[in-house]
Amino acid sequence: MPALALLLASCGQHPAQPATAGHTSARASATAAPPPVAWTGLAAMDPCALLTPQDRSAAGIGVLGKPKDIAGARACDWSVPGTFGVTVTLSDTDGLADLEVAKKTATKTKVGAHPALQVADKKAADGTCAVLLGVGDAASVQIDVSNTGFSDTPLACRRAGTVAGLVEPKLP
Repeated sequence: MPALALLLASCGQHPAQPATAGHTSARASATAAPPPVAWTGLAAMDPCALLTPQDRSAAGIGVLGKPKDIAGARACDWSVPGTFGVTVTLSDTDGLADLEVAKKTATKTKVGAHPALQVADKKAADGTCAVLLGVGDAASVQIDVSNTGFSDTPLACRRAGTVAGLVEPKLP
């Protein structure tokens, strides 16, 4: 299955200015409205912090994640040498309905309280699988797994499901 290519737009955010003593209420009333995606909470999340050492152990990941950028979206990549790799990507701007996914490869599901899609091309049997979690209508989290050797798609889907189950409770 070709890698899922998402056209994600970057969302710029301005850091909050610290309030000075005695001017807190004036500062609060004078600040601009938060960006439209702030309600999702994803904008403040670090994708590499979504898997704790205990989570990584439960998922069979013995390495630290490496931050990366995928088409303007924040992501974290964990590569377990000789076994598999996992990438978690946060999109502040694209909900499940906005993602371009081939209907024949996607299965609707639910992970915890979040609607989800499992995406795998079983006919290609290429050892890749993704779980896409909807976070509100305008944000999503994508968990991609690729097995070394690009074989055993069902195993890749089990691994993606495990990671999704570990990440999901931390999502807004």
